[in-house]
Amino acid sequence: MIISRAHPHLRDIEPLRLELQRQLDAAKTQEERNRLGQFATPTALATDILACARSLVSENDMVRFLDPAFGTGSFYSALNHVFPAERIARAYGFEIDAHYGQEAQRLWQATPLTLHLTDFTRATPPASEREKFNLLICNPPYVRHHHIPIAEKNRLLALVRQWTGIQLNGLTGLYGYFMLLCHPWMAEAGLAGWLIPSEFMDVNYGRQIKRYLLERVTLLRIHRFRSEDVQFDDAMVSSVVVWFRNQPPPSEHQVEFSYGGSLNAPAMIKRVSTSVLSRTAKWTGVATLEDDAPGTLSTTSPLQATLGDLFQIKRGIATGANDFFVVSREQAASHGLPWEFLTPILPSPRYLDTNEVLSDEDGNPKLRNQLFLIDCSLPEERVRVEHPSLWRYLEYGKERGIDQRYLSAHRTPWYAQENRPPALLLCTYMGRLTPDKSRPFRFILNQSRATAPNVYLMLYPKPPLAAELQHTPDLLRSIWQALNQLPPQALIGEGRVYGGGLHKIEPAELSNAPVNGIVQFTPAIARTMGKQLSLFAA
Repeated sequence: MIISRAHPHLRDIEPLRLELQRQLDAAKTQEERNRLGQFATPTALATDILACARSLVSENDMVRFLDPAFGTGSFYSALNHVFPAERIARAYGFEIDAHYGQEAQRLWQATPLTLHLTDFTRATPPASEREKFNLLICNPPYVRHHHIPIAEKNRLLALVRQWTGIQLNGLTGLYGYFMLLCHPWMAEAGLAGWLIPSEFMDVNYGRQIKRYLLERVTLLRIHRFRSEDVQFDDAMVSSVVVWFRNQPPPSEHQVEFSYGGSLNAPAMIKRVSTSVLSRTAKWTGVATLEDDAPGTLSTTSPLQATLGDLFQIKRGIATGANDFFVVSREQAASHGLPWEFLTPILPSPRYLDTNEVLSDEDGNPKLRNQLFLIDCSLPEERVRVEHPSLWRYLEYGKERGIDQRYLSAHRTPWYAQENRPPALLLCTYMGRLTPDKSRPFRFILNQSRATAPNVYLMLYPKPPLAAELQHTPDLLRSIWQALNQLPPQALIGEGRVYGGGLHKIEPAELSNAPVNGIVQFTPAIARTMGKQLSLFAA
């Protein structure tokens, strides 16, 4: 039966749902919730999303509602709050986790909801258009690709190909599979609203999702919340709401990008043509750019000088077990570790309070707490015979299972490290913008022979710059100072941002950072690299 909007059960059910959500969350560890991506949508945000949906749905349409990742029903609760009951023709939900699903069934049993306690990705889509859904709202599970078993990932990849013809990248999180697997469940011209991480807008493995949004459906709007405005108290993720209709995009279509504020009262709105979006690698900065001509988007000039023109950029060393492979001077001495197998290594940026690392007479960094990396390529039998103290330490590592960890197990021998010679310049891999910190990334001038862990990016001069530095050593300091004066947006725009304002940048992204101002220090390099850079050096 249809329940009136004024029914006291529906009016009072949201406080009961919130208390139920609190109790169910408390009964699980954070690790368990991470594994299934269980992060409930806050009431205010769910209500905003359904209010926005109502503005996009024709007043003449009866709503056939689907939430394929139901949880305890934050969106269904908001649906009943925003839409009159007489407009809700049907409401379906799927929930894979019985811990939440069984309680949700009891909570909503007096309403017209049909809730299936099963894995949505294994359900069969409706066969007829009449059975499909014209309003799909979802906060899909936030499960990263490495938490999806290989067999399950292959099954999902095959399903997406079957229903959409699109080959997703294997690095895609579970939310990407959900989005595309919902396609056959949507009625023609049906509306979908997805609350998902913003990362797909910038990363390589998001290209196929963006292709789907530009080619298979009509992308209406993307609202990006400010990175510091985290939408979930228990998940540090930068979020967007994506709206589209299940119909081919019209020619010359423009997409609305909004940013900041709330979904229904954004701080900034901008319209961008799909033709521009199709050739734009990163979408995150679209709504935050300065206004330009309608339907246009500023892009890097093909003649732009970039950091990758000057440096080869690599991530620092990933040991797989820093607490074992990285030791202090005191630890090295207490275990009798041979110095010939110890390489100085910089501490994490949070413990490095200088942007210039000086060197002592042995080439070690002049730091209060010197750290060393264990790196040995000798086979175990030679280590046992020739270096018994190191062998005993390695045996201790075996007792802890260090040799069976992913990175160790893929090295020969398991205690040998990647080849990362000292770099003259380094860049921190992640950081935040705070009131007392105007830029999230720092460039480090390294005068020592220390290598760096993978929380740094290591900048190795390419041959033209290396030759110039050999001829003019003081040039390095000028470049370092110029790098630290780069406008923050020059790097932020190339990287990605997560919840709480955490910015990250990968080697390929840092390589794309524009550095025209630095070319003025290197006219010989500009000439060597040809007309492209010499145009900017002039």
